[in-house]
Amino acid sequence: MSKVFVVDANKQPLNPVHPGYARLLLKQGKAAVLRRYPFVLILHAEVEMPQLEPLRVKLDPGSKTTGLALVNDATGEVIFAAEIMHRGAEIKHALDGRRGVRRGRRQRDTRYRKPRFLNRRRPKGWLPPSLESRVCNVVTWVKRLMRLCPLAAISQELVRFDLRAMETPEIAGIAYQQGTLTGYEAREYLLEKWGRKCCYCGATRLPLQIEHIQCRAKGGSDRISNLCLACGPCNLKKGTVDIQVFLAKKPDLLKRILARAPLADAAAVNSTRWALYERLQAVGLPVECGSGGRTKFNRASRGLEKTHWHDAACVGASTPEILPIQGLVPLLYYCSRLWMQTDVQRERDRISLLKAKGSKKGERLPNGRYRQSHCHQWHEARDIHGTGVSRPHTRRYRGLAIASVRRSIAAMAIVISKEQTMQPTPPNPPDKEGPFLPWLETQGHPGPALVSYLV
Repeated sequence: MSKVFVVDANKQPLNPVHPGYARLLLKQGKAAVLRRYPFVLILHAEVEMPQLEPLRVKLDPGSKTTGLALVNDATGEVIFAAEIMHRGAEIKHALDGRRGVRRGRRQRDTRYRKPRFLNRRRPKGWLPPSLESRVCNVVTWVKRLMRLCPLAAISQELVRFDLRAMETPEIAGIAYQQGTLTGYEAREYLLEKWGRKCCYCGATRLPLQIEHIQCRAKGGSDRISNLCLACGPCNLKKGTVDIQVFLAKKPDLLKRILARAPLADAAAVNSTRWALYERLQAVGLPVECGSGGRTKFNRASRGLEKTHWHDAACVGASTPEILPIQGLVPLLYYCSRLWMQTDVQRERDRISLLKAKGSKKGERLPNGRYRQSHCHQWHEARDIHGTGVSRPHTRRYRGLAIASVRRSIAAMAIVISKEQTMQPTPPNPPDKEGPFLPWLETQGHPGPALVSYLV
């Protein structure tokens, strides 16, 4: 069962307590809730010279999910467990979208941000934003736990994946020094690998094209393991469709094509392991390193399932012989960003407004909303600068109309009728007077013929 974190009145961390004792503190009025996830109590009094039990935080870094466990080395009890879901792929997708928007504005010869390259210095230890996010998420949680409980040590799984062995398990010796295309050109290698036939339909004696298994539009790379051969019709039919959707009715063929798993996740872990280790050392606590083999041995010998937080609890040689985890429910944390308007959002909103002008009633707009029904008979007034003023029959609206009529017809407020989107005639025809037309005529307005209606 997960313990409850407790801090005193000065927010100094104390030993975590049982949930039953935490309820007793709340019932007696000796503590209050400081935060809910993770659940933290703050005492109303200061504790002098508390007897603290040192705890160890264990980390199992991953590309998409990082396991975290808080273990008491003295008793072997798992105090707290969590899994952190990273947003590295989301950051990569956002950067690709921003690059596409800026490139599009340069090609359209509109106002744009000039391209910048070879004019910036990267500091030592620089990481791409998607990898930097993974490291910062883990370090943030370690510092957060230091403020909630008495941490004394850190254990990290410092694993390194052998990418060549993952791609070719039988590799050995001098083969490590030779690349995949040793003695081949790329096309000749693919012809021999796929048997000189289309990998989708099996057609032979046709011009074959080099095809990306995972398309470039959805994050696919140019690695030789992501390339295959396809005939022209199959290549056009697949397009940018996901390979699992395209071959949903051919599971055997899908399994054969995806026999070699992508190495992006393993490469991300290899790139961030030492950066994470250095930043954890800067926290000021001793850092213990463990290998992936040691973690697997500890987990298998204790009969635990393969999960991220189980792996975190089994990291390193400091793992207790018995890990009581009965009733412990790990928390799942999703890393999210603070909202801010980006270039991609501004460009998407601009295109949505342009496309919405010719839409019909009830049609779905590009921004995901639906055009409102034309039964709402109200008008929107704008001044000569295009700034929205107010709805009719209000003091600000009438004042604007009077001032505009007194100045000139060219400076008069433009009334935009949402009712007239599908109707070319104005809402107040000459043969039938409405509530707004007689009032304008009393103010000296020449008539409805000079009122400009925008659709």
